[in-house]
Amino acid sequence: MILASAPFLFASCLDTIILPDDKTVDEDFWQTKEQVASMVNGAYAAMTSSDLLARLIVWGDFRTDEVLRYTGADVSTTTDALDEIAAVNIQPTNMFATWSTLYNVINRCNIVLERSEAVMSIDPNYTMGDYQVDRSQMLALRSLCYFYLVRNFRDVPYTATAYMNSSQNRQLAQSSPLEVLNKCIEDLEEAAKTPLSAQGVSGWRKVGWFTEDGINALLADIYLWRASATHSQADYQQCVAYCDKVIESKRSQHVPGRNEIEKDYPLADGGDMYTALFVEQNAEESIFEIQTNSNMALCQYYYKYKSATGFSGSGWLKATPLFYATSSTYDKTTSISNSTLFSANDLRYYAACYIPASTQESYDIRKLVTESAVSSKKTVPQRESYNYGGFDRNYNVYRLTDVMLMKAEALVQQVDTALTASEQADLLRVPFTLVQAVNTRALDEGSKGDSIKWATFRTFSKDQFEQLVLQERMREFCFEGRRWYDLLRYNYRHMDGVAYDKTLDQIVEGQESLPANSKEMLTLMTRQRGTEASGVMAKMANEAYLYLPIPNSDMLVCPLLKQNPAYEGSSDYEKNY
Repeated sequence: MILASAPFLFASCLDTIILPDDKTVDEDFWQTKEQVASMVNGAYAAMTSSDLLARLIVWGDFRTDEVLRYTGADVSTTTDALDEIAAVNIQPTNMFATWSTLYNVINRCNIVLERSEAVMSIDPNYTMGDYQVDRSQMLALRSLCYFYLVRNFRDVPYTATAYMNSSQNRQLAQSSPLEVLNKCIEDLEEAAKTPLSAQGVSGWRKVGWFTEDGINALLADIYLWRASATHSQADYQQCVAYCDKVIESKRSQHVPGRNEIEKDYPLADGGDMYTALFVEQNAEESIFEIQTNSNMALCQYYYKYKSATGFSGSGWLKATPLFYATSSTYDKTTSISNSTLFSANDLRYYAACYIPASTQESYDIRKLVTESAVSSKKTVPQRESYNYGGFDRNYNVYRLTDVMLMKAEALVQQVDTALTASEQADLLRVPFTLVQAVNTRALDEGSKGDSIKWATFRTFSKDQFEQLVLQERMREFCFEGRRWYDLLRYNYRHMDGVAYDKTLDQIVEGQESLPANSKEMLTLMTRQRGTEASGVMAKMANEAYLYLPIPNSDMLVCPLLKQNPAYEGSSDYEKNY
C-alpha cells in the first residue's frame, strides 16, 4: 500500500486505489459542464474494471448450485482463491476478499457530488437541471456499490465524503448493514425526485445510465433484501410498489410492433430473447447494464473456445449437473431435492450451456459469451469455432423479468398463513401469473401451452410458492450473478434472531449468539457438491460464514476495522482442500 510509510494516524482504511488522479482534484478542473460530464462518465467507466466485474461474477454465483470450478484450468492464484471459497477456508488475503474496486467507484461518485454544484456559478451552460440529473445518477451508482458491499461483506465502512489526497484521515469504522441500507434508501429516494427520464435519452444511454427505472429497480431490490433480513411486511409492500413503477414505465415506453408482448409485459419472445439481451444488448426490456468494450472477466471465467486443433482455452467456471437434463413438465419445480431444472421446451436450457459431445467434456457456460442466437427449433448447442477476441458483452444488472420476479417474491411473502387455504390461493394467484409470464415467454414458439399451470400449483403452500419463484429466477438468471443473493434472501427468511442493526463484532462482544443458517438454504446451496456437501454445510454454521473476510491489507492499517468473527485467526488455519 502506498500509505504504508505514512504516519499511522492517516493510514488508509480503504485501499489507496480510491484516490483520484491529479486533474480531478485540481481547482482549475471543475469549470465547465463538459468537465462534470467527463467525471460522471468516469464513475460509470470505473464499473467496467475487469477486477470489479470478476468479483461480481464470483460473488454472485460461485458459492451456489449453479457453477463449479473447472478442474482442467491451470493452477494459479485464481484457482487457489476459488478453491478456498469452495472449501469454506477463505483467507483474508484471498483475491476475491477485496473491496477497493467498489470504493473506487464510490469515491468518484462522492467527488462529483461535492464538486459539481459549484460549476453552475461558473459555467452558465451547466444548469440546475443538469446538476440535479448528475446528482441523481451518482447517488444511485453509489448506492448500488454499497448494496454489493453489504451483500458480500455485511459490515462495511460507509462514507459520503470525497477523498482527494493521501493526507486526509480515512480511518473509518464499519457500520451495521441496516444502517448502510437505510442510507442507500434515503439517497435513492432523493435521487428519484429529479431522475434522468428513461424516455429522455436514447440508444445505449437508455440503460447504460441510471434512469428513473434503474433507481426504482434498485430501491425494489434493497427493500426486498431488507424485508428478508428483518421480516418487515412494510418493506415487502415497498418492494411491490417500486416494482409496479418500473413495470408501468416499461409498458409506457413500449414501441408497438418492436417485440411480441407476453400478456401485459414488453418482453422479447423466447426465440428472440437471447439475441436481444445478450448479443445485440441494451434490449427494450433491459433496465441497467454496465457498458463494456471488452469484458475480459466474462472471457476469463466463463468462456471455452474451440479452434481448428481442438479446445484451446477454458474459463475458470463451469455449470453444475443441474444443467445436464430436461424434464417434460414443470410439475416438480417446487421440490428442493428436484434435480431437473428446465422443461425440454424451455429455450433458456439451450442458451445456458454447451452440450458435451463426449463424456470427457464438461458443461461449459454458453450464456453471455456466445455470439449465436438460440434456435427456436431447440437445436442442441455445440461449441463454436469462431475467433472471439473482443468480449464486448455488457453486464446486465437489472432487467424487466428481474423486477417481475422480485414483485412475485415479495407478494408471496405477504400472504398470511393464518388465512384459509382458499384465501391463500387467491392471493398466491397474483405472483403466480408473474412467474408464468416469465416462464411462458422463454418457451419455443410452438410450445407456449407447456408453461407452468395454475391447476398444478393452486393447492401448493406458501413455502412451495416461495421455492417456485426461486426456481424461476434460477432458470431466468443463471450465470448472471444473482443466485447467491437469491439464496441469502431465502436463508434470512428462514432464520431467527438476525440482528441486522448490529455489526457482527457488536453481536459477539455482547455475548449474543450468531443465528444459525437455514438447513434448507444450505441444502440448496450444496446440492451439486456431491460428497463435499455435508462438509461445506457443517462449516457454514452461522450467519458470519455467509460473508467474506475483511481485506487483510486494510486490517493491517486500520485499527477501527473488526474482522468477521468467522475468520479471526484464519491466517493460522490449515488448508484442508
